[in-house]
Amino acid sequence: MAHHHLIGEDSAIFSPSVARIAASTARDWSYVDAWLSSKFHPRPVPPFERNNDTLKALLALASTNEAADEERSLLAKSEAAALQELKESESKASNGTRPLREGLLDAVQHNLPADGHTALDAMAHMALQLGVAFPEPETLGRRMCELQSTIYDTEQMKARVEILHQHIDAEAARINDLLRELQSDDYQPPITLAKQNLDMQRKVKALSAKLPELQDRVAALAANTDSSHPTIADLARDEQEYLAVLARKKELDLQLASFQGLPSDPDMARSELEDLRSQLRSITSQRDAVFEGLVERESPVKRRR
Repeated sequence: MAHHHLIGEDSAIFSPSVARIAASTARDWSYVDAWLSSKFHPRPVPPFERNNDTLKALLALASTNEAADEERSLLAKSEAAALQELKESESKASNGTRPLREGLLDAVQHNLPADGHTALDAMAHMALQLGVAFPEPETLGRRMCELQSTIYDTEQMKARVEILHQHIDAEAARINDLLRELQSDDYQPPITLAKQNLDMQRKVKALSAKLPELQDRVAALAANTDSSHPTIADLARDEQEYLAVLARKKELDLQLASFQGLPSDPDMARSELEDLRSQLRSITSQRDAVFEGLVERESPVKRRR
């Protein structure tokens, strides 16, 4: 059994396929070690576990890194070549030849489609109208949004102005109709116009009588209060005083309302007041008589003894 076991191990070690796999694995580890050494140079490569999974991951990482390095190298070479061409074109421009930049711009503009020409002209016109020296898509977009907001606000203002204009036209038409009615020969003033005029005159006189007192109070308040720097307490006090005056005005209006309909002449008003009092006494007497009659009618008849 031991002899057969040794023969199996020797055949496994000296198998050509196993030898090829071992050689390929050794080459892969050598390539990975060289790549890691170049990346960690001058520091040493940190120790790690060496197995097939680690080898596969490191090989994939090294391949991706080399592809990126190659792409970056090609990009750097193209940028260097473009820079060299730009420098050569600038040197030729100084000698009177056409610059490369203008040639590139002409080529781009010549090969643009119709939509591209329209978009480019629109952006150029927008940049010119907005006064943008170096137009960028972000700057133009922001300015376009601001312009849209301004247009919306303007449209709202226009709508409000149109509504106000309609109200003004309607009011003007109503005033014109009233004016034609007043200027016509068939116009007759209302019957209550004289009474309304007298009532208005009484109210004006009453308010005119209050006006000096209110002016004195306003002057006193202005003298005691710094109008340029009012405080919250001053405003609250003024509000309370105004509300008190307003309440007093309502009370006086109620008192004046009871005297509406009386003539403005004191004698005539006194005479009309006496007539009203006599009417009140007559009505009161009639009420008492009717009440006594009801009491006698509803009272039981006294029995005779």
